[in-house]
Amino acid sequence: MCEYAFIEKHYINLIHCYPPEEQASASGNVDVIKLLLEFGADANIAKHTGHLPIHRVAHRGYLALQLLIPVTSMSEVNDSGMSPLHSAAALLDAGYDANYMLHPWVRRSYDDERKSALFFAVSNNDLPSAKLLLESGAMANQDPIKCLQVALRLGNYELMDLLLRFGANVNYYCRVNTTHFPSALQYALKDEVVLRMLCNYGYDVERCFDCPYGNLQCKMCPFHAFCNLYFPFLGSLFVC
Repeated sequence: MCEYAFIEKHYINLIHCYPPEEQASASGNVDVIKLLLEFGADANIAKHTGHLPIHRVAHRGYLALQLLIPVTSMSEVNDSGMSPLHSAAALLDAGYDANYMLHPWVRRSYDDERKSALFFAVSNNDLPSAKLLLESGAMANQDPIKCLQVALRLGNYELMDLLLRFGANVNYYCRVNTTHFPSALQYALKDEVVLRMLCNYGYDVERCFDCPYGNLQCKMCPFHAFCNLYFPFLGSLFVC
């Protein structure tokens, strides 16, 4: 059991465990959170990981978020290196930045070095949250691995179209790219819908027909097998 001491003005102080408001936030119990705040619980006390109660509430998606927004210090949130922004419109209405980036020490725990709230929404295949973030000004090209690449990998047409409509770079190159043309095409070779979508949003098709080894057919070209395999419709036209 946690032991709490009520001192002057009913301020709640932690003795042997996490702050009580943190525990209440984890469960999303509105009545408990409200009671703790009435007795002076400090919503700006963080766990050893840097998480504030508002982080837990936003992550869980509880209505109790409304109780914590007015009593949470924006500077404390910034010092934590993490934004509680998730899918709650209340946070955006309260002035939280849709383009808040994870602090480098937080990003190190992710292999893909993700930075933005939008990346979390896209990687979770969460269309409503992604739409909310984009409509609130989130930029689609901020992460080392592009949000569009994640959406293409998931095969979610609506998510792809949403990102492209809000300015996702259709001509991105992934970190490990062995092709002479923008990387998105690799997800469209067997999907006509994706191919048409990419072309409609300005995919640089000319790069697919631009061989760095010249206009003559050359089996030494590393793209020779690729071109012959995926562009049979070219007939007698030599690409590589």
